[in-house]
Amino acid sequence: MTLTIGVDVGGTKVAGGVVDERGNVLAANRRSTPAEDPAGTRDTIAEVAAELAREHPEAVSIGIGAAAWIDAAGSTVLFAPNLAWRDEPLRDYVSKQVGLPTVLENDANVAAWAEFRFGAARQADDSMVMITVGTGIGGGIVLGGKLWRGANGMAGELGHIQSVPDGHPCGCGRLGCLEQYASGNALVRFARAGARQEPERAAQLLELAGGDPLAISGRQITEAARAGDGVARDAFAQIGYWLGVAMADLAQSFDPQILVVGGGVIDAGDLLMGPTQRTYRDQLAARGRFPIAEVVAAQMGNTAGVVGAADLARRI
Repeated sequence: MTLTIGVDVGGTKVAGGVVDERGNVLAANRRSTPAEDPAGTRDTIAEVAAELAREHPEAVSIGIGAAAWIDAAGSTVLFAPNLAWRDEPLRDYVSKQVGLPTVLENDANVAAWAEFRFGAARQADDSMVMITVGTGIGGGIVLGGKLWRGANGMAGELGHIQSVPDGHPCGCGRLGCLEQYASGNALVRFARAGARQEPERAAQLLELAGGDPLAISGRQITEAARAGDGVARDAFAQIGYWLGVAMADLAQSFDPQILVVGGGVIDAGDLLMGPTQRTYRDQLAARGRFPIAEVVAAQMGNTAGVVGAADLARRI
């Protein structure tokens, strides 16, 4: 059985794993990310991969998933918002240091590929679209059984589809992006505003935050919502609404076999998926008898980055 190495690079950690053809992680390691040090981050990735390669000499290639924009050739990190990388030739550096062929891809793309191959979309054989909901929003698209990267390697930046014309400013420079209405940051913004406006409906949430609306965190919102806090539940309903609207647009645009919602906020379960799925169905109700893709929650969890990167490395 062919083994490959997957490395998942984020702003705080570099996680590696040896993965078999069925998507099983046979060995794992991790290091803290020296995010302010480009050379240090690059070397940490190489160290993680090299350690796994020494322990499993039968591994034939390496896949790297990074929270970054990757060039069309899949060789260079053009820009990473949470890492100090600019035009970093990461693929060839790691390949040379470890001595194995290497693939470099965006982190949301590798997570989407993991769900397509082994997770929530594994029954699909042709197409899927995934939105990852975390602090921000990312995405990945599979068409014709292949990861769709676009002409310049930038496809799948679904968080920057405009939801509200002239809406909330986004870090990308546009106004009203989906990321500003359906992300973890948006969840916190909605909850803080609700707690200021209706403190009586946010009693549980404010208690968790020590009475300060500005101290409200995503974890506290989830805890309060599960306990029935009205403002916390409203915040999930708001991001679920905008996510459902975006999913309906993606269904109309790509007509995929399945739509997947992933990322850290998915841990909230039905608090997020309930309003997302209801809005999605409502938005497409006029399609009548025509079939539409199901919207489901991701299944791969924290292993998605490592498994997806490793499986893409198997396709060099």
